[in-house]
Amino acid sequence: MNRIKSEPRIVVIGGGTGLSVMLKGLKKYTSHLTAVVTVTDDGGSSGRLRSELGVLPPGDIRNCLVALAETETLMDKVFQHRFNAGDGLQGHNLGNLLLVALTEIAGDFVSAIREVSQVLKVRGQVLPATLEYVTLAAKMIDGTTVSGETSIRHHDQKIEKVYLIPEKCMPAPETLEAIREADAIILGPGSLYTSIIPNLLVHGVVPAIEESRAVTCYVSNIMTEKGETDDYSAADHLRVILEHLGKQIIDYVIVNSGSIDEDRLERYREENAVPVKTTSGEIMAMGVRLIEENLVSDTEVAWHEPDKLAQVIINIIENNAES
Repeated sequence: MNRIKSEPRIVVIGGGTGLSVMLKGLKKYTSHLTAVVTVTDDGGSSGRLRSELGVLPPGDIRNCLVALAETETLMDKVFQHRFNAGDGLQGHNLGNLLLVALTEIAGDFVSAIREVSQVLKVRGQVLPATLEYVTLAAKMIDGTTVSGETSIRHHDQKIEKVYLIPEKCMPAPETLEAIREADAIILGPGSLYTSIIPNLLVHGVVPAIEESRAVTCYVSNIMTEKGETDDYSAADHLRVILEHLGKQIIDYVIVNSGSIDEDRLERYREENAVPVKTTSGEIMAMGVRLIEENLVSDTEVAWHEPDKLAQVIINIIENNAES
């Protein structure tokens, strides 16, 4: 591993598994990491806690905290433990419950995250996209409106546009500060409409990115996602982001050029998912530079390999600093 002389300041924006996978690689190069994480999840343990207690959904936050932990310890496993039985407990994740309890004890969600960060010896910081209770809604191509992340994912129509309710929700002050001071801002990987775009719709985030001197990258997903990005190319993903923002703020798109074996492809066919096509000409026509690398992991799922992806991002930062 080649550490760069000065640890870069990197802000990553997204949610879900993709974001936590990328953080595992980036933490080896810098401790100046800020993960800005979506808070619109209304499914699973997070959704139950959100609806029953009126708290921000902690699941994606928890995953990022564990991903940024310095070492694999017993406490990491404790935070990821999921109860398989118990009236009221079944399906809940212990880390989610601990974050909710600490929020009540410490008085606010950001303070709870800080306390957990100390326990796990987290490299960097994890912030919710907003501290307000927001709902993700979508207008579908047939004109219908759907409210709630889970309902959007399972609706049988294609998504035309997503938006937040309330529309003018504010970010944590630490988020804007981190963006202003960043050397690089990374969007994704993750679910396009439900993990990446919601964060960019929070008031003040996009203007802060515009004003920042940071290089901005979008990491395209390796596979399409049923119900969100069926048959989308990398250019389609990028186009949707820019349409929601109404402006061009992205310098690079990072896409996977590695092949995926037949066993994994067969697994994804059952989910109606296929590899995301690059469509390089369309990307460059939008004024965005394209980076193609073999980034797929050797695991049973077609996820990004954390170290490979981190190296590509570090290379972009170094090249941008020299230019």
